[in-house]
Amino acid sequence: MSESLYAAPLFRFEVSFYQDGPAGGEPLSRPLCEGSFTEITGLEATMEPKVIKCGGANYGPFQRVGPVSFGTVVLKRGVTTTRDLWNWFAKVTQQGKSAVRLKVVIQAKDPVEPASPSGAGGAGAPGTPPPTRVQVELRRVLPVKFKMADFSAKTTEISIEELHLTHEGMSIS
Repeated sequence: MSESLYAAPLFRFEVSFYQDGPAGGEPLSRPLCEGSFTEITGLEATMEPKVIKCGGANYGPFQRVGPVSFGTVVLKRGVTTTRDLWNWFAKVTQQGKSAVRLKVVIQAKDPVEPASPSGAGGAGAPGTPPPTRVQVELRRVLPVKFKMADFSAKTTEISIEELHLTHEGMSIS
């Protein structure tokens, strides 16, 4: 991630998009695209239990593990230095069933603390990214909605108001 995207502590969520590796292999080590966002919602997984009713079991039905579904992840108010996220969305909507799916890594950074007047504390050297507090990995991700922010002549970054993502799996570390 470039240092310019760390300028404002408001953008605490760093998101990297990777192409999946060959059939079950490791993904590419270098991200295809990166961005920073102020808010991310929809990181949820829901398991729907299977209910089994048995004759003679008067206390209630048995609950068994059922299928898991995932919520739509919404990345809000972000910046990136390229148009790659739009290009990915356009490619997915044109290709249909054989769309390019990516692996997405979301890192929640610690808030940047201002340095104390004595020089102690703070986030370390200027330009140093803050440490990662939690990391979420989404597998087989497809973009389903892309909403661009209003144009502004004051910035060179490409602003994204919202990017909605569906996925087929999630892990948290």
